[in-house]
This record gives sequence, structure tokens and C-alpha cells, in this order.
Amino acid sequence: MSIVVGFLATLEGRAALDEAIARAKEHSEPLYVVVSLRTGATPELEGETVEALASTAGLAGVEHQVRVLRGGDVADDILGVAEEVEARLVVLGLRRRSRVGKLILGANAQRVLFDAPCPVLTVKPEAT
Repeated sequence: MSIVVGFLATLEGRAALDEAIARAKEHSEPLYVVVSLRTGATPELEGETVEALASTAGLAGVEHQVRVLRGGDVADDILGVAEEVEARLVVLGLRRRSRVGKLILGANAQRVLFDAPCPVLTVKPEAT
């Protein structure tokens, strides 16, 4: 079994990555980090994202693989990797929302929550 995390270079992405690393260590499972770059993303953006991941000290002690996927749908990318590796858990970062925003979950997060082949854990960054 394995753990899949959707990563963006944001506070929410970092919170999701940190939680996924902790779960992977706790259960001695491989971690698949999915970086989904939208169509038109520049190579510089890809480099910054992978560099941000490489600087994550926690990844040093975890069997992991970074999957940088281009031009696809974020939810499809995460779901595809989760199915391919027979994930035990998918981890997503969510941002805080206003009262009205709480009624509408982000489309990608909603699709992953509803369509994932395994449990989905959502995390938020700590309040500052």
C-alpha cells in the first residue's frame, strides 16, 4: 500500500505534504507526491516546485517518488496515481474559506473526495 499527496507550492500544499510524510513514516509506506502543472506552466515553475520538494527534510527518510504531470486535470492526475499505485490514503491541503465559500468546496478537492478509490485526508495549515 502507499500514500498519495497532491502538492502545490502553497501553505496548504506544504501542510498536506507534511502530513503525508508523517503518515508514510508511521506506516513505513511509500509516498507518491503528485505535482500537477496546468497547461502553459513554465519550466521555471516546475523547477521551483521540485526544488521546494527537494528542500523538504522529511522526505529524506521516506521512500518517495515525485510525479510531475503536465497539462492534465489536477483531480484526474491525483486520482490516476492513486489508482495506479493502489493507494491506501490520499492527502489534500485545503484553504480556509469564508462563510459563503464553505458552501462550495473547490472543484478539484470535491472530485477527489467523491471519486478516490481510498480514504481522503484533508488538512489545513496551522492558523498564524
